[in-house]
Amino acid sequence: MSRWIVLAVPVQGVSDTNRDARMVAEFDGSAEDAAQALLHAAGTYAYGLRTVRRREVFKCSDGSYLIRIRGRLSTYAYVIRLAELVSDTDAPSAPGSTV
Repeated sequence: MSRWIVLAVPVQGVSDTNRDARMVAEFDGSAEDAAQALLHAAGTYAYGLRTVRRREVFKCSDGSYLIRIRGRLSTYAYVIRLAELVSDTDAPSAPGSTV
């Protein structure tokens, strides 16, 4: 079982002060669990929008989607990405560690 995070990286419609990536989810699970969490985030992430009039989900790769969200007044786009933990200095070294 691996540790995963799902990130939302703004690419359109967000002010410069809000351009940082956001952690949508963090969990332990299998690769299948991670793929489901990524797809769930792509279908539900709205970063505080009260009204989503339209959501378009574009698959970029097995580990990322671009979502375009149309609200009442603006359109926003985010890349939703999946990341697997490969190194942790607080964890004991595991056989086969890549870092």
